[in-house]
Amino acid sequence: MQPGTAIQASALNHPLPTDAAEATITDPPYYAAIPYADLSDFFYGWLRRTLGAVHKDLFTTELTPKEDECVSLSHRAAMYRHKDGAWFEARMAQACSESKRVTKPTGVGLYVFANKETRGWEAMLGALIGAGWIVTASWPIDTERGGRLRALNSAALASSVHLVCRPRKNFDGSVRTNEVGDWRDVLQELPLRIHEWMPRMAEEGVVGADAIFACLGPALEIFSRYELVEKASGEAVTLKEYLEYVWAAVAKEALSLVFKGADASGFEEDARLTAMWLWTLSAGQNGKGDAAVEESIDEGESEKSTPALKGYVLEFDAARKIAQGLGAHLESLASLVEVKGETARLLPVAERTRKLFGKDEAEAPTGHKKKSPQMQLGFVAELEQAEEASSWGTKGVPTLGATVLDRIHQSMILFAAGRGEALRRFLVPIACSRPTHTRKRIGFGKIPNH
Repeated sequence: MQPGTAIQASALNHPLPTDAAEATITDPPYYAAIPYADLSDFFYGWLRRTLGAVHKDLFTTELTPKEDECVSLSHRAAMYRHKDGAWFEARMAQACSESKRVTKPTGVGLYVFANKETRGWEAMLGALIGAGWIVTASWPIDTERGGRLRALNSAALASSVHLVCRPRKNFDGSVRTNEVGDWRDVLQELPLRIHEWMPRMAEEGVVGADAIFACLGPALEIFSRYELVEKASGEAVTLKEYLEYVWAAVAKEALSLVFKGADASGFEEDARLTAMWLWTLSAGQNGKGDAAVEESIDEGESEKSTPALKGYVLEFDAARKIAQGLGAHLESLASLVEVKGETARLLPVAERTRKLFGKDEAEAPTGHKKKSPQMQLGFVAELEQAEEASSWGTKGVPTLGATVLDRIHQSMILFAAGRGEALRRFLVPIACSRPTHTRKRIGFGKIPNH
């Protein structure tokens, strides 16, 4: 067996000759998520003291070198102002080109990635495809400790996705060029590929965000096998545009898995989005109910200063893409989804009280009667205000929500607040609006007094 050789070199200027490696395996930097060089300084100081005399060439500086580190840090410190997104993406593309150069035409490339932000994914995938790699598969492998602080009650990935690639080369080592794909053929093959792949992931227990990102590999193989994909007009299709269709296909297939044996196409947009949102977070939430979910701290905010949010949080761009694929629009679902900066939050039922019962916060009365200790709950107080403002507390009926999900949430709030009589009056018009056989089937044939 030949002994291994370890050397220190830059990924932008690899020391290996062209077409030398059977496999190139790397865990690249995650855009702006982790400043590895700064973290390394803690260990570097001790290593320099203990091993500096043994490996003098590795400890020539007081701290780790940072000038050429491939990570976007322009938002962190003035000394890194030049390291913006464009700088990072250019360096990443150069590094991917170098790794492809040293890999044999029959070899394989493996890129380990675990960034949950779509911006990071698009940058990584753009660098791979632009460098001449064909993404052939993606496998989520459990590498992250579930109990780590970053993963608690968040949408952080439970796995690292291993992107398997092949060089876009001929067997003689020459680069395959002038291969143009037809946009119509690509779009026709995409949903078929996702339909084959996602159920397989589900059978292996891969769900939520992991399953969504794992489908990127098979989807990208269709696109990256060509040097260029063109529309009928001759216009080139960008990776960003294609990824919109990928997200749509993945979201629709995932929805069919959530509602097995049912036709989810007739679901209203808020119900489709809620189901997909919770399914996406299922790996991180582990089946728990409403929990304090931390916002993303990938942009450099400290965990100490990050407020805890109630509800279910996704990175905004991921939420937008999922919504688009389901035919839902975040801007029209303000009573269900709260968007703040780069964070989108699916509101807990209790926080929807004002919207569901017809009063905005600015218009809601401030006074309410405290009938029991239960009234100390925020949503119960808001419900009391809505009763007083709308005059339905004694004999009237709350205004029915616009969608089935709204009406279910209204019923849940009335039940939790102990408004049995109001709930009875609320359910009667819902039951009467349905055919008799439907009322009996769903339990509205006889409404209990309590």
